This record gives sequence, C-alpha cells and structure tokens, in this order.
Amino acid sequence: MGAHHSHRAESLSPQERRLHRWMLGAIAPLAVLSLVAMAWMWPDPVSAPDGPGSLAQVAGTVEAIAPEPCAEDLPDEVNGCGTALVRFTDGARAGEQERVPLPNGQGAPELDEGDDVLLIATETPDGTTWAVVDHQRGTQLWILGIAFAVALVAFGRWRGLSALVGLAVTFLVLVLFVVPAILGGDPPLVVAIVGAAVIALTVLYLTHGVSPSTSVAVVGTLVALALTGALSALAVSAMHLTGVTDDLSTALGQSYAVNLEGLLLAGIVIGSLGVLDDVTVTQAATVAEIARANPDYRGRDLYRAGARVGRSHIASVVNTIVLAYAGSSLPLLILIVANSEPLGGVLTDQIVAQEIVRSLVATLGLVAAVPVTTALAAIGTRGRW
Repeated sequence: MGAHHSHRAESLSPQERRLHRWMLGAIAPLAVLSLVAMAWMWPDPVSAPDGPGSLAQVAGTVEAIAPEPCAEDLPDEVNGCGTALVRFTDGARAGEQERVPLPNGQGAPELDEGDDVLLIATETPDGTTWAVVDHQRGTQLWILGIAFAVALVAFGRWRGLSALVGLAVTFLVLVLFVVPAILGGDPPLVVAIVGAAVIALTVLYLTHGVSPSTSVAVVGTLVALALTGALSALAVSAMHLTGVTDDLSTALGQSYAVNLEGLLLAGIVIGSLGVLDDVTVTQAATVAEIARANPDYRGRDLYRAGARVGRSHIASVVNTIVLAYAGSSLPLLILIVANSEPLGGVLTDQIVAQEIVRSLVATLGLVAAVPVTTALAAIGTRGRW
C-alpha cells in the first residue's frame, strides 16, 4: 500500500503537484477552523438538559405461553388473550420468572417460546406490573454487521477497509458531537455544517487517499455543503417551515428544547453529504483521467468533457435522492392518496413541503457541486483555460 502511494506520488506531473499544494493551502485553514469550531462547541455531558427519557428496559426470555379464550374481540389482536412466563436474563431480578400478559395492539411483538424479549416495569397502586414491549435484536444486528464488513473488505480490500474506518469516523462524529451538541443547545445548522466538514475532511482522505483528485473533491464538497446550508436556510425561512410535523418532533421540542427548525436544516445538510462526496470524487477523478489520456487538452476541454460525465451522473443521482426520500415517507404518501386530497393542498401541506424542500435543496447543492469541482480540477490540472 505504501509502495503504491509512493509510486503514485512520483508519477504526478509538476502541474498536478502544484494543484495539490493549492488545494491543501485552501483546505488547511478550513480544517483548522472546523476543528476549532468543533472544540468550541464540544458538548459538556453534564450540561445536556434532562428529559423524561424512556422507561428502563430489562432483557428476558419467553419460557412458556399460556393462551386463554378472550371474553370479547380484541382490536388489533396479535397474540390473543393469556399470559407468557418470562425469565429475566439481566438486571436485579436475573434468573427470576414473571408471568406477564400477552401484548396486543398495532406494532405489538408476536411472541413464541424461546424468544428473547425486552420488558418494562410500571408502578401501579397494586404494585409493579411488567409488560413485553419488543424483541431483542442485538445478535441479528451483529451478524448482519459482520457480514457487511466481511463482504466490503473481501471485495474492496484496502479500499474497503478504509471505507469501514471512514464509516466509523462518521458514526463517532454524529454520536459524540452532532447529536449531543444539538441537545446541549448549540445552533443545529452550525453544528451540522461543522460536523459534516470534519466528516468530509477525514473520510474522503481515508477512503480515497491523499491525492490531487481527493483534495479537489474535498474543496468541491465543502463549497457545495456551504451552499446547501445557505439554500436550506433561505427555503425554510421563505416557506415558514417549523420542523414540527409529528408527535415525535413535538415531544423532542418540548422535552429537550431543541430548535426544530434548525434541526430540519441540520438534517438537510447531513443528508446531502453522502451524495455530495460521491459526485465530487467522481468528477475530480474523471477530469484527472481525461487529462492523462489527452495531454493536449486545455482546461476548457477538460471541463467540457468532465461536465458531460457530470450531467449523466446528476441525472441518476437526482432520481436516487427523490426515491430515498419517497421511500422513507412511504406511509405518509399512502395516507395522502387514501384520503384523496387535492394535489395542490397536498403539496403545500407542511409535512409534504418539508420533504420537497429536502429533495430540491439537496439536488441544488449537487448541481452546484459538479461545475465547481470540475472547474477546479480542470484549471488546476492544466493551469490554463
């Protein structure tokens, strides 16, 4: 791997080395600024506001099920009437058994003997009552995660391994910085831009190596991120979107005093980053390969050739973005169609308008990323237009 990078560095033309120095000169202050901002806003664990939280869950295993005939029809029947004998597997009562009512209702877990489940306790005037609320999924998730990692490394080798490290960095930045900082009261949009910048600066170099093309992609990504943040703020303000669209967002705002409008903006920025780096890396690498294949091409020739590839890429990525948001909002779309509401009223409803803004602003950021990255790569590679 080291020999590969050394050989790659030796094969760079003087203009490519100059381009790399220019890009690193632009990236270095941005990286310092991002790290300083992250350190400044780094959340203090004790400063996060206290919320009601969720009830503590205790793990258990279903030992036996004792069904009983129902006195009347149950709405949303899942397990029917009766009880389940559950043995606690952790907590203060580990090893003890408790008989609990079979759960019913929409979304209730369907129980069978041997199932690993989660229970919660509720204090009542008659004492403590237990209820099964969900299945345990830790083992299955670990198996799926290991299969994902093995497949990625087996196919991508060193590049796959670096992608896994980049994924871990992204997860850590989101969990350790972005979410706690928003809970701590920092402006969500600023937190998201700083977090996204740190992710881009770290993950792109980890995944694609230190090269002129990667540096161009980093600059293009940061420029497009800033533009996406500005456009999202303008669109949300102009349309008077509040970010309050369901019971979950309402509870989040009331319990933790989170700025939900800012949270909407933060979601747009974070959500667009994953597609942005794909587009910018592709454009930078495309221009570099075209330049090597056509030494006589000037900057404008490289830009035109790269832009043609970018247009095709954008056309497919736009469809990807829309389908991703449509897939996550499928229950909402079904409900809208079932109610047979007029199309005009549906599109201007805050819930739908919010998803439209997400899609369109992210797309505008992508569209801007293509010419910016392509132009930087073309001019930097040739040094003349």
